[in-house]
Amino acid sequence: MADIKYEIIETVGIISESPKGWTKELNRISWNGREPKYDLRDWAPNKEKMGKGITLTKEEVLELKKLLDTFH
Repeated sequence: MADIKYEIIETVGIISESPKGWTKELNRISWNGREPKYDLRDWAPNKEKMGKGITLTKEEVLELKKLLDTFH
């Protein structure tokens, strides 16, 4: 598999932390030099490893926010 290059542009926030120190984070990340997208995934301490995640455009994040705002 080819190397994937990424740059964390902005850490929006940490959602949770596991007992082993992994954090579930929402960040803005540029993947392979592309326009940054919002990215939600688990990160090992010091960012040496990452888990599977999901990337969203700003528009998709806003739609997700609308859906989450309907929770009671």
